[in-house]
Amino acid sequence: MMYRTVGSGTRSRNWKPWMTVLLIVLILAVVAVGIGVLAHFLVSGQKMEYYHGTFKISSVQRNRNSRQNSTYRLMEFRERSENLVDEIFIHSTLNKHYIKNQVIRLTPEKDGVKADVIMIFQFPSAGRRAVRKKKIHHILNQKIRNTRALSISASSLQVNAMSSSTGKLTVQACCGKRVVPLIVNRIMSGDIAAKAAWPWQASLQRNNIHQCGATLISNTWLITAAHCFKTNAKPRHWTVSFGTTINPPLMKRNVKRIIVHEQYRSPAREYDIAVVQVSSRVTFSDDIRRVCLPEASAYFRPNLTAYITGFGALFFGGESQNDLREARLKIISDDLCKQPHVYGDDIKFGMFCAGYMEGIHDACRVGRFWGTFSCKGF
Repeated sequence: MMYRTVGSGTRSRNWKPWMTVLLIVLILAVVAVGIGVLAHFLVSGQKMEYYHGTFKISSVQRNRNSRQNSTYRLMEFRERSENLVDEIFIHSTLNKHYIKNQVIRLTPEKDGVKADVIMIFQFPSAGRRAVRKKKIHHILNQKIRNTRALSISASSLQVNAMSSSTGKLTVQACCGKRVVPLIVNRIMSGDIAAKAAWPWQASLQRNNIHQCGATLISNTWLITAAHCFKTNAKPRHWTVSFGTTINPPLMKRNVKRIIVHEQYRSPAREYDIAVVQVSSRVTFSDDIRRVCLPEASAYFRPNLTAYITGFGALFFGGESQNDLREARLKIISDDLCKQPHVYGDDIKFGMFCAGYMEGIHDACRVGRFWGTFSCKGF
């Protein structure tokens, strides 16, 4: 005769495998919720803090007779300064609190260049900002003295705390700065741009259909091509959208005013430029901000890297694209571009060429640039 425990056997037979899976899922869900709540409280106890630093880059050689004046030198100093500050704090005791930095201004002086930089950190809400400011200054001062990346006068270094609102607005209002890293591949039709990669890019539309690219140069004005308006220059028929997709747009504005260069005559390509004023101001953010305009005397040296961006067709006669695309080009010298087998006399004063002699990329109805980026195999 065999005996068994009735209650125990009944539970074993009634317990199904799916019940075990359900129990595990419930346990994991509870753990995930717990971690989420904990993370929320930890993050909510942190706040962004902005600090304004200034220092002087000394021993800068400036050639006033150069066509490049100081444009490219300043671009180089901006990038090197930002890289230096990144390097300093990433390898410091504040590395867990450091977010990023941005050079907002470079001011040429008699014997150097003054750099204004905004440094962004995330600290616990509780704490004395004066102590943190002192520590930030100390770290910068120690590292700057020993760096060879730039010749910086340590005695010129100053650090001051900023209010969060002022710091955020200052960074957002700074021109020509992307939030995301610039990674552009050399592929035939360009690459789809990452969100916020080109925050000054806009789409000029008529009847909600993309017609031309445009570039934001202030919170009310954009620059574009004059030929966009050769058949219709009535502001009420035009709108401007922002963001890396046309539909849905990140922001949209009506057009208030269109000014075409007074010397532009279609179909000529000379003076092919216009400015557009929107009906209400654009609010700057990480995704929308103005581009930096070059100096009037700026010279774009051959083989310099340039970029085209836009929503245009991927081939001649094709449809515009919903996603913003980007591609990398090289500036081509005037001597080469004006050769009879290239563009010849089509290249006029104020124009320059960019691309590759072997093809690869084209700005034909694709790019944010116009006029000098055409469809003859570049």
